Amino acid sequence: MPEPSPTPKRRGRLLRIGAALVVLLAVAGYLTVQYLTGGTGPGCEVVSSGKGGGSYEFTPEQAVNAATIAAVGTGRGMSERAVTIALATALQESGLRNIDHGDRDSRGLFQQRPSQGWGTSKEIMDPAYAAGMFYEHLTKVHDYTRLPLTVAAQRVQRSGFPEAYAQHEQDATLLSAALTGRAAATLTCQGRPGISPATGPAAVRAALVRDFGRDMVQEAGAEVGGRRGASPAPTAPGGAAGADGRTVTLPVRAGTGSGGGLTLARRGWQLAHWAVANASALHIERVSYAGREWTAGVTEGEWRATDGKNADGTSLGSGTVRITTAN
Repeated sequence: MPEPSPTPKRRGRLLRIGAALVVLLAVAGYLTVQYLTGGTGPGCEVVSSGKGGGSYEFTPEQAVNAATIAAVGTGRGMSERAVTIALATALQESGLRNIDHGDRDSRGLFQQRPSQGWGTSKEIMDPAYAAGMFYEHLTKVHDYTRLPLTVAAQRVQRSGFPEAYAQHEQDATLLSAALTGRAAATLTCQGRPGISPATGPAAVRAALVRDFGRDMVQEAGAEVGGRRGASPAPTAPGGAAGADGRTVTLPVRAGTGSGGGLTLARRGWQLAHWAVANASALHIERVSYAGREWTAGVTEGEWRATDGKNADGTSLGSGTVRITTAN
């Protein structure tokens, strides 16, 4: 005897349950993809170096852009306060994302407009160029380091919402302290690999030059190397590749001239934090500096104290940042 057909009420309930299962599966699939690829969700965190100073969570994409803004600033000899102003501005204007749209012809991290003389659309979409243009205009603001952040940012941006920059000052302050090296071991990322063809020591060296400039990398005493026995490459200085072919060894020198006058310790932590911020984009597996080591995939991605040795047994001193890639 055939079973009776489900009632309309029961059919409706089954359809709702089926729809809910489809949504749950879609969400689960999305989260899985985001986890495996580095995603767009929070994967990085910066904390205060003092007790009760707060924290800020951000994405790998934001981390890369923030590190570029800070590197360009110190490369121009700008103060930590200037970097804070730039980061707060980019947080407000674009959420620290390099977007190709905006109000009228606004583009990029700072929503700069080609029609207003900020550069071509292509130039503005280059984070290093955009940051450099922001700092160039900021230096023309009289006594900007003494002005409230909102006032300094507004005199550069001419925004229709000048007070909006203030809401990002605390987060920008935490980021700038870490990314200019003043606050040691305060920036961490989970380090999940992103979808990017930029991998290996060559990509790390190229990114160092992109953000810090060739002159700064040369001032640091960096050399270009490859696998053991390989001849040094003639271009793109940015650290010597270790014997394993995966490690960039970057000697640290106190910043002078274009380096912004950073002490040795601050320059070292700036480079170390820069590497962690770029971990997903460049498939960086491990960063070592000054008796601390960060490893991708470790819970919370925290910096761990070491026994004074790198993973390969070499000394872990304060004069060298070692960046090991996954391939």
